[in-house]
Amino acid sequence: MRRAQVIERYSLPEMAEIFSDVSKFRRYLEIELLATLAQGEIGVVPRDMAQTCRDRAPIIDQKLVDEIGERELVTDHDVAAFVDVVQQKIGMPAGAWIHHGLTSSDVVDTAWCSMLRDAALLIDRALIDFYDALVNLANQHRTTAMIGRTHGMHAEPTTFGAKVALWALQVRRDRQRLTAATKRISVCKLSGAVGTYSNIDPQVEKNVGAALGLEPVPATQIISRDRHAEYLGVCASIGTTVEMIAVELRHLQRTEVNEVREGFRSGQKGSSAMPHKRNPISSETLTGLSRVLRANLQVGLQDVALWHERDISHSSAERIVLPDSSMLAYYLLRRATKLISNLEVDTARMLGNLNLTHGVIFSQSVLLFLIESGMSRDDAYRLVQELAAKAISTGTEFRELLATDERIKISPHKLNEAFDLNRALRRSHLVFDALDSLDS
Repeated sequence: MRRAQVIERYSLPEMAEIFSDVSKFRRYLEIELLATLAQGEIGVVPRDMAQTCRDRAPIIDQKLVDEIGERELVTDHDVAAFVDVVQQKIGMPAGAWIHHGLTSSDVVDTAWCSMLRDAALLIDRALIDFYDALVNLANQHRTTAMIGRTHGMHAEPTTFGAKVALWALQVRRDRQRLTAATKRISVCKLSGAVGTYSNIDPQVEKNVGAALGLEPVPATQIISRDRHAEYLGVCASIGTTVEMIAVELRHLQRTEVNEVREGFRSGQKGSSAMPHKRNPISSETLTGLSRVLRANLQVGLQDVALWHERDISHSSAERIVLPDSSMLAYYLLRRATKLISNLEVDTARMLGNLNLTHGVIFSQSVLLFLIESGMSRDDAYRLVQELAAKAISTGTEFRELLATDERIKISPHKLNEAFDLNRALRRSHLVFDALDSLDS
């Protein structure tokens, strides 16, 4: 009866346990027992019978899960099979009160929300650790100069620390999104067949919710699936953030760039055929798995629109996407944290690449100084463009061409200022100010 989850390669045990059949049926049983006790308190179920249900409740282990699976072959209904087995284990007459006034979705949906709430807490812990790793890397490289790239081309100088700090800020936003989604998924319903409490007192729902740390919400037969879609959306957002970082690291590790390298263990092999290879395997894996998270979000969005008070078109799909997205988001964060913590940063290579284009990366400063000297913007732009192209095509230093061209009316002092790397990076600390303000 074990479901096919994310393959073991991408599944970490603490998250997989939340969605195991044993864990799921333990939650089902606790919900049933809490509901029976709550009905005992309001006089619907005899108090002694409710307590007997608690006292004689079976231990949910793999053996009992297998028994439920066998019973489902008869009932063709997993919750009905569960109820039948639990009632039989408790014994009559007390067992007859299990599931009194409830519909299957009362148990299943409340259990789902309980599982997703616990999964979200694990993901949140992983987000914090990933964020901390990014902040640590950013602080290490606050002043590490590198070339900024737009359209894949050299643009202007930046720092590696500023780049990583911006990643950290996005991770913080993902955590804010997760916090909001966790609140909206931490709900329950025990309101009966179409959500009208026709055969169950609302106090039962309140008692069960309080015991489980879940908030009762209005519902039809099921809890509205926009909540689950929002949760899947956050998982997809986390995956997309990780992919954004991974794609950048993949580029920076390319042989021609070679500014960062993934950690490489003793004994590790990069290629089965080419011993010299050292590939960005973690970044590529993270990129691929993020696509699965986004695909699962599409399923979650389509699960929102159901017939009338419910149908089960959502049920089969979410048995796959809810656990799998939870496990993948968690795995991605743990793998990405390890990647960032073991990243090798080649600061000398970054500086070498920054100087690769003979100084043309300071063209905007030259342009602005020419405008300030009285030249029109278009004339200044065309002149700087001409000399920058010449510097690249001839391998001549851009600054030398400017200094010897009579059309350039900039003082030597201003020319030095235009090519001052520290001046170009003088405000790169501002992203760290934003990082600090979020931590305060």
